[in-house]
Amino acid sequence: MLSLYNSATHRREEFHPHDENRVGMYTCGPTVYHYAHIGNLRTYIMEDVLDRYLRYSGYNLKRVMNITDVGHLSSDADEGEDKMVNGAKREHKSVLEIAKFYTDAFLSDCERLNIRLPDVIEPATHCIDDYIRIISRLIETGYAYIAGGNVYFDTSKLDEYYVFNKHSEENLAVGVREGVEADDNKKNKADFVLWFTKSKFDAQELKWESPWGLGYPGWHIECSAISLKHLGEYLDIHCGGIDNQFPHHTNEIAQSEAYIGHKWCGLWFHVHHLNTESGKMSKSSGEFLTLTRLSELGYSPMAYRFFCLNSHYRKTLVFSDEALDNAVGAYEKLLSRIAANLPDGNDMSGEYDRADFEKYKSPFVEALDGDLNTSLAVTAVYDVLKAPISNATKTALIEDFDRVLALDLIKGARESREKIKKSDASAAAAGDDDGEILAAIAARAEAKAQKNYAEADRIRAELLARGITLIDTREGTTYKKTT
Repeated sequence: MLSLYNSATHRREEFHPHDENRVGMYTCGPTVYHYAHIGNLRTYIMEDVLDRYLRYSGYNLKRVMNITDVGHLSSDADEGEDKMVNGAKREHKSVLEIAKFYTDAFLSDCERLNIRLPDVIEPATHCIDDYIRIISRLIETGYAYIAGGNVYFDTSKLDEYYVFNKHSEENLAVGVREGVEADDNKKNKADFVLWFTKSKFDAQELKWESPWGLGYPGWHIECSAISLKHLGEYLDIHCGGIDNQFPHHTNEIAQSEAYIGHKWCGLWFHVHHLNTESGKMSKSSGEFLTLTRLSELGYSPMAYRFFCLNSHYRKTLVFSDEALDNAVGAYEKLLSRIAANLPDGNDMSGEYDRADFEKYKSPFVEALDGDLNTSLAVTAVYDVLKAPISNATKTALIEDFDRVLALDLIKGARESREKIKKSDASAAAAGDDDGEILAAIAARAEAKAQKNYAEADRIRAELLARGITLIDTREGTTYKKTT
C-alpha cells in the first residue's frame, strides 16, 4: 500500500483516492518569465517519479499542470511587480513572446530529463472566464469583497486559514521588500487579491474586461480554477515546491473550498529545496544554474536526475560541483555494471525466471510505497546486479524499475558498452596523448583545491570537446575517450 507524507496533516498516510483507482493530480507549473533553474527542475523530477509510480502501480492517473503567464507578482503575494512584465522589460519583448519562449525552454528541459508531460497543460491566460465565474460566486456568498477597484478574498470568513503552518495575522510580513508597500484596501492582512484592476494596472500588458473593470487575475485563483476545470471538485494529490505552501497553496485551499463548499484536496505533496553551499538557489538573486548550463559543462541530464533521485524529496538537497561529480561517477559506473550483465546477442546467460523477478522487485516496490523513497529504489537496482540470478532476469528487472526511475539505464548501458569497445579498439593508437590528459586532470584538481571552479570547469569542457569524458570517483579522477 502506497503511503505518502501529507503536508496538510504533517504525517504519512495511506493513499486512498476519492474514486477508487482513478487519481486526479495537480502540479503547480512554472511562471514562464525566465529559464527554470535546476532547483525548480528537482521538484518536477520528483513529481514525475510520483506520476510514473502511480501509473506503474495500476492507477488510472490524470495529471494537470498550469503555465503561469500572468498575475504572479514578485513577492509571491500581492506586492511587487508582475514577473512576466519584468521579464518582457528585461528582454524588450512582449509578455506573450516571453511566455512562448520560456514555455518551450521548460518543455525542452522536461524532455531532456525524461520528465513525462502532464496529460493537460493549461496556460493561465486561457481561463479568464473560469476565474470570473468563481470570483463572482465568492462575492455572492460573502467570501470576497471589492475595495479600491480590486477583488479580495476575505480570510476572516474561514474557520481555519493557516493549513500548513500556524501563523498569526500580527506576524505576517507585509511590505518587507524594498519598494513594496502594504495594501490599505485589505480588511485583514491575510486577505489576498482575486482580481486586480487599478492599483496594479500601470505596467500590466495583459488585461481583460470583467464585472469589476478592466484588469487581470491574481496568481492564486489560476491554479484553483484550472484544477476544478479539468479534475473536478475532488482533487486527490496537489504537488509543488515547499515554498508554495504559503501563501500560494494556503490561498488555493481557502478560495477552492469556499467555492465548492467541501474539502477539496486529499493529499499535499511538497518537494524541498535544492540549495547551493551558500544558500537557496534563486532567480531574484540573478545567480542560478540551468540544465543547459550543466550540459555545457559536460554533465548529462540523466546524471542530474540520478543525483536528485539519490536524495529523499522531503530533504533539502545541497548542490555542489563535487556532489554532482560524484553522482556522475556513480551513474557511469552503474551503467558499466549493467552493461556487463546485459545479454549479448542470442546468449541470454540463463533464462528469465518469474519467481526471481518477483522476489527482487519486492524491495523496489516497498521503497517507493514508503513515501517515495527513491534512494532505496536506486539501491534495489544495485541489489539486482549483485543477485545470483540470470542476466535475462536482471535485465527484465532493470527495465521494469526504469519505468519509474526513467534513468535510461538499459539504453545508457548499451551505449556505455559500445563506447568501451571503441575505446579499447583505439587505445594503442591514442596512447601518445595520455600524458597530456593526465596533466590536464592534475591541473583541474589543483584548480578545484584552490576553489577556482571556473578554471576547473574550463578544463573539463575543453577535454569534453576533444571527446574525453572525466569520471570523478572517491578514488580519484579517471577518463574515457568517447570519440
